[in-house]
Amino acid sequence: MKPAPFAYERPRDLTAALSLLGETAASAKVIAGGQSLGPMLNLRLTAPELIVDITALAELKQAERHGDELVLGACVTHADIEDERVPDLTRGAMQRIAANIAYRAVRNRGTVGGSLSHADPAADWVSALTALGARLTLRSRGGTRMVNVEDFIVGALESVLRLGEIVETILIPARSPSAHWGYVKSCRKTGEFSHAIGAVLIDPSAGSARVVIGAIEAAPIVLKDPLELFGGHIGSDYKDRFDARVADAILVKAGVSNAAQRHIHVSVLKRAIREAAA
Repeated sequence: MKPAPFAYERPRDLTAALSLLGETAASAKVIAGGQSLGPMLNLRLTAPELIVDITALAELKQAERHGDELVLGACVTHADIEDERVPDLTRGAMQRIAANIAYRAVRNRGTVGGSLSHADPAADWVSALTALGARLTLRSRGGTRMVNVEDFIVGALESVLRLGEIVETILIPARSPSAHWGYVKSCRKTGEFSHAIGAVLIDPSAGSARVVIGAIEAAPIVLKDPLELFGGHIGSDYKDRFDARVADAILVKAGVSNAAQRHIHVSVLKRAIREAAA
């Protein structure tokens, strides 16, 4: 199939792009890499009157270190991260995630901001950046506001983006030298969407952890103080203290009623914890 007819604008700067969106927000869609929006247009799952192409906006392609944070423009691609064309304050975590997103052709075009804006629960950055404690700046003609990634996604294909607003930057904190990282996803075959994701950032020295269960057809489950998963204590033996029964109960409470699906999620989370401990 082919998309329904639409007007097309490719603004030269962010101010012009926001002006266009402010005037036509109700009938406009933003396109960057187009790896999600393109198929939706072709299948006529969406039929905007206007497409605003932001790929020419240099303001959205920055990648700079500001103190203990990495600031990424929304149009930085997965391949930019995979190929180490941007600084990495996560000690390889982001590079490994980027390198395993879909296929190279997708990574060449797909953008971090676009992936987050699409809010697909199975998207890697949705779960990974939540576990890493990232924040977003959202920009419109009316100004800028900041939200945590974990608060940005509110459901499957649903975010807190308002009409006329776009993701401008992603701010990712540096990974502590003592923090362990694990990220595992389950796919039927390479390149397909995940049907279970486990992302963990565990610091046994501080006795703290962030645990994320993703790809659950809703916003990721975020456990910022997951002591119950580890018998009430997070230490160097956290891998052996992980309690699969507690993880299963958390999934039940979140509405995952299918026992087989819960088993896959718990298994993936266990593998992510073991990867972190390795």
